[in-house]
Amino acid sequence: MGVEIIMFMLMIKRIATYLLVLVGLSILVFTIGRVIPGDPARQALGPRAPESTVQALREEMNLDKSYPVQYGMWLKGAVQLDLGKSLLTRRPVIEDIKAYLPATLEIVTISAFFMIIGGVLMGIISTKYSNSWLDGIIRVISYLGIVSPAFVWAVIFILIFGYTIPLFPTTGRIALSIIEPPHVTGLFTIDYLLNGDTVGFKDALSHLILPAVALMLGGMAQAARITRSSMTDNAKKDFIVAMQAYGVPERDILFKYLLKPSLIPTVSVLSLDIAALFGSAFLVENLFNFPGLSRYGMQAMLNKDLNAISAVVMILGFVFIIVNILIDIVVAYLDPRVRLMGGNE
Repeated sequence: MGVEIIMFMLMIKRIATYLLVLVGLSILVFTIGRVIPGDPARQALGPRAPESTVQALREEMNLDKSYPVQYGMWLKGAVQLDLGKSLLTRRPVIEDIKAYLPATLEIVTISAFFMIIGGVLMGIISTKYSNSWLDGIIRVISYLGIVSPAFVWAVIFILIFGYTIPLFPTTGRIALSIIEPPHVTGLFTIDYLLNGDTVGFKDALSHLILPAVALMLGGMAQAARITRSSMTDNAKKDFIVAMQAYGVPERDILFKYLLKPSLIPTVSVLSLDIAALFGSAFLVENLFNFPGLSRYGMQAMLNKDLNAISAVVMILGFVFIIVNILIDIVVAYLDPRVRLMGGNE
């Protein structure tokens, strides 16, 4: 059986498994949202609203029906991209997602890019200069990044670079004096470039730097630590020792033969870290008052906006699935044993 067919069948199996996980997640989120104390209709209308008005809203939200019927109606609408109306914004939830998701994607994309590049580079440098002062500095930075949550770095950056040394803006997506770009992708940096507005691009980018760096530090530190550990272990293996004995240049050994197999555990961990950026963004976006999906989800939870909560959590679950599928493909490329295992299955 050809490698391409093996990989295709392996991906089909994984996608089917992930779809079942997504269904299970939807049931879990729906159930938790309904059993949490508090009446969403009463909370939305306030304590002074007449009971008849509250009851009418309950009927509009289908809260007067049994849980299985509510879930069936919600799932039918979700398949058709009808996620209901948000009690928080009074708009269809799908419209809120279109408005807020691009902002979070912008932060997460920048964070993921520098997390991967920075983590792998730090791991390579730490391995090349093992047990030196440079290795020691990188290891200390890695430990600090791992033990400190993203919101802690966000607070530190706001205090240092927002107030003590005001180099970067700390609130919003763009300055109040800047006009929003024409919405093409929803990503302000790209939309400004497409519109030829370099001033707007620089301003939008400056607003992304602090939250993006705060989000990426933990994952970058983890990637650096795992890359160093994996490369150090593989450097002791027979095929590397043999190449050194034959006089193969150290640069070729490091980048052509040692790095590729050493990246497999790093890529596996990075997949979880990249997907987890959306979860870490909940507090970071609130601290920077950044109008993204995670901040919207936090506000929905505080106000028990059931439709918005379900939509945000399902989107996060879908992101985890997409990232894991992409990582499965990358790991299969890096490690032929995965392809062989898929064929044996």
